[in-house]
Amino acid sequence: MTVIPESHADILDSKGFAHVATIGPEGEPQSTPVWYGTEGDRILFSLTTARQKYRNLQADPRLALSITDPENPYRYLEVRGVATEFRPDPDRAFIDSMAAKYMGVDEYPFHQPGDERVVVVVEPRHCTAMG
Repeated sequence: MTVIPESHADILDSKGFAHVATIGPEGEPQSTPVWYGTEGDRILFSLTTARQKYRNLQADPRLALSITDPENPYRYLEVRGVATEFRPDPDRAFIDSMAAKYMGVDEYPFHQPGDERVVVVVEPRHCTAMG
């Protein structure tokens, strides 16, 4: 059973950005916007293994993310959950699908040689909705 309220589930289909907050090595919060997708009740986003956010989630998989409705900035979801999987994405299929969703292009244009991408799978545990 999902924790995302049906009244706000449409936000997950939008082109909003998810601001993902993780816990840093000294206990400090770190937040960055990411593109996201869904798989059933789970939320997915991509990152490279060289990022601090990846190291943060490896050390502590708890995270929070917020997504503002692009059509109404006073309506949003805040989701707290756990990163349950880090799926390798060597052919960049997921990030390319996000580039198609967000930019209307076939390939992610910001790929850097040597980047090792993973898809982070988030299992929502708690949700707050506003608006």
